[in-house]
Amino acid sequence: MEDTEPRNTEPKAADGEDGPPGPPAPDDESGTGGAGGNRDAEGEAEATRRTRRRTRIRRTAMAVLLVLLLPLLTAETALRINYTGDPADGTYTRNRDAIWLGHAWVDGRKKDADLTALARDLKTTGIRDLYVHTGPMEHDGTLPKSLYPRARWLVDAVHREMPGVRVQAFLGDVLATESPDGMRLEKAATRAAVVDSARQVLDVGYDGVHLDLEPLHSGDRNYLSLLDDVRAVTRARDAQLSVAAHQIDPLPGFHSFWGTVAGHPKWWSQAFFGQVARRVDQIAVMSYDTMQPLESLYGGYVAQQTSLALEATPPTTHLLMGLPFYHENRFGHWNHAETVAAAVRGVRLGLSRTDADRERFGVAAYIDFAATEEDWASYREGWVG
Repeated sequence: MEDTEPRNTEPKAADGEDGPPGPPAPDDESGTGGAGGNRDAEGEAEATRRTRRRTRIRRTAMAVLLVLLLPLLTAETALRINYTGDPADGTYTRNRDAIWLGHAWVDGRKKDADLTALARDLKTTGIRDLYVHTGPMEHDGTLPKSLYPRARWLVDAVHREMPGVRVQAFLGDVLATESPDGMRLEKAATRAAVVDSARQVLDVGYDGVHLDLEPLHSGDRNYLSLLDDVRAVTRARDAQLSVAAHQIDPLPGFHSFWGTVAGHPKWWSQAFFGQVARRVDQIAVMSYDTMQPLESLYGGYVAQQTSLALEATPPTTHLLMGLPFYHENRFGHWNHAETVAAAVRGVRLGLSRTDADRERFGVAAYIDFAATEEDWASYREGWVG
């Protein structure tokens, strides 16, 4: 029989079965703890990542700083230690010292009274060589005679008033090693002109030629060739050849490192220093402008430079260490640190440790017109004795 009752077409849930689907239940991703649904948590995570990144950067920077500073701190500590101790007995002047004099001595500004005063002052020193600024040379190596109209007067007066003191013509120029402008030693004609300039000043009566060409890079073969040629001239005249020399690498190969970092390889290798020293009668180290911030560090640096120079200089060459008779505060030179007293003590310490009996040795003061009474007193008390 046919069922005539109306049927309910809506399905009925059986026991244990789900009913009709309702609103979707929240899942973990869309809930408060989900990856895409909690902005506060997301911000915290990003902040944590930034903090970790900054921490890594700081640690890296500190590591780099330590890598850079550790050798520097080690070197400065070594210089401070190098300044300790007492100089050996007898490490005083050998009466072979020198001084650089300004251009006023040959251009007419200095008079007889000035010469008399200089002679009086030098009597109580060990100074026997005067490096008198007679240049500068032109970039082509020539020397205008108009630059030194009173040179003959000076030479004659020194020989008369200060017997035994030599007058050398201080000839310098800027080299085109770090800029396009300057003297180019790679040009044979320029080197030949410098040799002619040396003859020119010897004809005036000078007792020698003192060359100061800067900045001169370590290993410059053209410079060595120039020295050979000039020395042939000075030897033929029984005159002196002296040079102002750059400092020696405080660490092996340091000039190459500094040249790469700063574009100015300030130092010479010890080997090159020796090559220069063997070609001249006198070599004067410009042992100032050292970048040292403390007097003790500067003195320790000078002690080290003295030892390095003594090791490289043959006993037949007269070695002089520079003293800062000038007062400036700028990058590379701190007036409170680079004192004559510290330099003299450093020279004596280096001499004591390396070659205390070296006869051809002295100090060279730079420069007369900037010197103070304190500079002269420190030199006399510390070195002349």
